Amino acid sequence: MAKGRILQVKESKIAVITQNETDFISLTDMTAGFSEGSGLIGKWITNKNTLEYLGVWENINNPNFNYPEFGVIGREAGVNRFIMSAGQWVDRTKAVGLIVRAGRYGGTYAHKDIAFHFAMWLSPEFQIYLINEFQRLKDDENNRLKLEWNLQRTLAKVNYHIHTDAIKENLIPQEITKQQASLVYATEADLLNVALFGITAKEWRDNNPGKSGNIRDFATLEQLVVLSNMESINALLIRQTLTQSERLIHLNKAAITQMRSLLESNAIKKLKG
Repeated sequence: MAKGRILQVKESKIAVITQNETDFISLTDMTAGFSEGSGLIGKWITNKNTLEYLGVWENINNPNFNYPEFGVIGREAGVNRFIMSAGQWVDRTKAVGLIVRAGRYGGTYAHKDIAFHFAMWLSPEFQIYLINEFQRLKDDENNRLKLEWNLQRTLAKVNYHIHTDAIKENLIPQEITKQQASLVYATEADLLNVALFGITAKEWRDNNPGKSGNIRDFATLEQLVVLSNMESINALLIRQTLTQSERLIHLNKAAITQMRSLLESNAIKKLKG
């Protein structure tokens, strides 16, 4: 579970948490500006129209949804003695669109689709403000991730110049044509591709005819960090006069070790979260 972020919607501060890469918005916080408070969640979820909406949403998005139990709930709804809470809904139907939590970020949370439905039930005006603020949050996060990705891409390009200088000094014979030199660079670039991605640039293009760009344009943040490091490592190995086959072994081992470390890194997980 990622650390919560906050939406400022009119006078209310509303927490947003992430679970399994999905955002959930606090229904509890959404009720803070209304006189009945969190008791509104119980009234909302007891409503037959709400239950029908939740059932349709779960049936579409949740393969483990207990549809037979939902049928039982549907028959019970509308009767004066009928009682339903968010916790009971989750327990009885194995629903995933609602989360009930205790602790620092405690309360009832809902997938954004359901949270927007609840907001509309509370107040159409409130729903509009909530949607606008949530979209602003996502735009800010996407822009930050794009900036960080571009930073890593730029770093990889800077190290590429170090890499090509080492190739020019150690691998390219004197008095060769520019075309011959470019072929050497391409070979060395593919050495890194094979060490990190297990495939050459041409092989990637052949396997992805519908994609524009190259294999590195589709690299993950972790892969770009490792690629940047590998270019420096390869430059050092070139100066040590190791053959391409020897360097490929060293680079592949380095890629495996570094990728494992990055994938387990809390800093990287926090950055992506």
